[in-house]
Amino acid sequence: KQWYQRRVAITAGEYKSYLSIMQAGQLAFDEYGQPFIILKDQSTKSRLSGLEAQKSHILAARSVASCLKSSLGPKGLDKIMVSPDGDITVTNDGATILSKMDVEHQIAKLMVQLSKSQDDEIGDGTTGVVVLAGALLEQAEVLLERGIHPIRIADGYENAARVAVEHLDKIAEDFPVDKANTEPLIETALTTLGSKIVNRCGRKFAEMAVDAILSVADLERKDVSFDLIKIECKTGGRLEDSQLVKGVIIDKTMSHSQMPKKKKVPTATLR
Repeated sequence: KQWYQRRVAITAGEYKSYLSIMQAGQLAFDEYGQPFIILKDQSTKSRLSGLEAQKSHILAARSVASCLKSSLGPKGLDKIMVSPDGDITVTNDGATILSKMDVEHQIAKLMVQLSKSQDDEIGDGTTGVVVLAGALLEQAEVLLERGIHPIRIADGYENAARVAVEHLDKIAEDFPVDKANTEPLIETALTTLGSKIVNRCGRKFAEMAVDAILSVADLERKDVSFDLIKIECKTGGRLEDSQLVKGVIIDKTMSHSQMPKKKKVPTATLR
């Protein structure tokens, strides 16, 4: 009797599962006997193709660019982002904003990767490169509606980029790097800090950045290893309290209040 009741219960549960499957779609079997479900209204749906698919991709990229457009330039606005854990981030950096965004569309993910590549290679212009890409795609959509093939549009953009680079090479000026005269480097660093939250202490941070770069730069190879520069953040204090330490910083708390707070020639054991 117990076996019969258990068997009836299992059969009832299987029957309920079968009913739920039939409501979602049709149950079918392949040539190997494996079951699969054919969803309802699947035959009436059609995939986007041709011009409609291209417009959909362009719309996704433009949506990402429009989110960053208001944070471009020295008058750009900051974005407030709240993570699922409740962490709040306030920034106008394009790479930071896109890294915090939950992007699902594949073309939109390419815009995120574009900003990340700009940040890795150059370290600046993460917002501008996304806004520029969105503007180019917006103009490409107009050309697509005129019947121009996407390959022709891409070739036109490549030719335009080559002409722009050639013009930049003509108007470019030599910028020699001299450790004895760091003022041009400091002025260059100031331009990148104009839209950041540290702009009120821009001169101080620009001098710190130039000093840190020149300390580890290989001027003969024209290369800088950023792995040799470490930024330590501490809660409290002001921006003016920031300083550049030429050495090694070990974040270690004091185990006793009577320990000396300063030692000129310390000995540290690393393991």
